[in-house]
Amino acid sequence: MTDQYAVFGNPIEHSKSPSIHQAFAENTGQNMQYTKQCIDIDGFVEAADTFFAGKGKGLNITVPFKLDAYAYANQLSKRARQAGAVNTLIKQNDGSILGDNTDGYGIMLDIQTNLHWDVKGKTVVILGAGGAVRGILGPLLVAQPAKVFIANRTVEKALQLAQAFSREGNIEGLGFEQLPHHAADIIINGTSASLAGDLPPVPEAIIGENTQCYDMMYGKKATVFMQWANNLGAKNSADGLGMLVGQAAESFRCWRGVLPGTQAVIQHIRASL
Repeated sequence: MTDQYAVFGNPIEHSKSPSIHQAFAENTGQNMQYTKQCIDIDGFVEAADTFFAGKGKGLNITVPFKLDAYAYANQLSKRARQAGAVNTLIKQNDGSILGDNTDGYGIMLDIQTNLHWDVKGKTVVILGAGGAVRGILGPLLVAQPAKVFIANRTVEKALQLAQAFSREGNIEGLGFEQLPHHAADIIINGTSASLAGDLPPVPEAIIGENTQCYDMMYGKKATVFMQWANNLGAKNSADGLGMLVGQAAESFRCWRGVLPGTQAVIQHIRASL
């Protein structure tokens, strides 16, 4: 019997998840099927119940259902509790549903293993204070940066997020205009500005010749944020495709017990953009 997996979202047509997991399954010899399903905005619980009552073993969850999945799970991992959202649901042997969040794992796998950027002892600036940023903070702070600044248009959101993670590391919330006017080691764009071809209003002084810039968005060509960083002389820039594949790899491991390689899959998806 072939185990069933899927990604739930709305919209979902653009999702690369089936291609990614198909490649993982082939590369690791796993007998499974993975599909994408567009779920009615008010239909998450019914769709999840139906899926898990059949041959469904696990789900990936994307916009706008990560909070629905958080509420749906019978148990939550530490990563899910930290993130306040769930992107992976796992049907356990007793039939209960475990909620996890693999986004932070995905970005740290990409930054540390694929890109070989060193985080320990570095100054990290994160742009944005939404759900995507909250999802990566726990694993980022485990890597022991010297200081993390969360900059956001609405300062209150940045302050709340910094407070929520204050026990995990040295972290400060502020407005974009309050960012220090000297170069950061690593800058992570966690806003969705790149989707609209926009830039967060940050001072050019945070880019230096040794600054490494990461955009959680990705596309066929360099994002506006990456182009901006490159033009200001940043050392490196990268988009979030590796994070997408990395979080998928960790979801796959949660379901199947094997962690697939990501490099070849990143290259394959990149070529298909």
